[in-house]
Amino acid sequence: MANITAANVAALRSKTGAGMMDCKKALTEAAGDMEKAVEILRKKGLSAAAKKSGRVAAEGAVLSAGDENRGVLLEVNSETDFVAKNENFQAFCQGVAQAVLDAKPADLDGLKNSAFPGGKTVAEATTDAISTIGENISIRRFTLFENANGLVSSYIHAGGKIGVLLELETGGVINDKIKELAHQLAMHVAAANPSYLCRDDVPSAEVDKEKEIMAEKAKASGKPENIIDKIVNGQINKYFGEICLLEQAFVIDPDRKVNKVVEAVAKEVGKELKLNRFARFQLGEGIEKRSDDFAQEVADLTK
Repeated sequence: MANITAANVAALRSKTGAGMMDCKKALTEAAGDMEKAVEILRKKGLSAAAKKSGRVAAEGAVLSAGDENRGVLLEVNSETDFVAKNENFQAFCQGVAQAVLDAKPADLDGLKNSAFPGGKTVAEATTDAISTIGENISIRRFTLFENANGLVSSYIHAGGKIGVLLELETGGVINDKIKELAHQLAMHVAAANPSYLCRDDVPSAEVDKEKEIMAEKAKASGKPENIIDKIVNGQINKYFGEICLLEQAFVIDPDRKVNKVVEAVAKEVGKELKLNRFARFQLGEGIEKRSDDFAQEVADLTK
């Protein structure tokens, strides 16, 4: 029988993040072979990760990575806010973001099969992270912007609660004024939460439904039939001003609309600028969070 020392156990624990007793058992089973012990723990980790995969993960972080011409916005979920602050979790998130930049996957399935920094796949790295950290971890969504002739800017708010990625067409010119504009626009998106870039992007069915609701309200308030269309047209313009980024009042200067702010900077720098697209992720939006009684959960574990 191989002599399993405390130093061996500590080394394996440092390498895998597994518990001390699990490391000792794995080393004993592997007759002291460190690599084989790692493999044993990974196989056990698969089982442990499977048990955790059904648990609700609605915390975590929204993060960004990239450079001036490309960027990724990513949401990775954990079960608790405490784990979201864990260095291992944050390192995992950064690794996933780098995998997106390197592989440019089309969707989440493609991302899971992409190479994670260090040689494993993203799926394998996720399993390892679940086993090491001890909570369910889920890569929920990502988006990747690239523009060789423009600027890609990001903004992360409240330590990863809200993230924005924004693409500005600049004709290949990037200077401090344009960078400042892009950053301010990203901050605006975080605060104002637009649904669309411009009114042409709003589905006609949504517009028709809003007009129908506005017309019914006008009728119910006793407005004459011959002015209802005029009232609806005025209200629908206001509606576009609420949901379309380019028509929103700029949060930093509410007297100007976003499109006018872009035009003013374009005139100042002598270059045509165009806001192409944006993405905004809010952590956990749409995920039903757990409402368990934590004290009861602990009590149940001790039965």
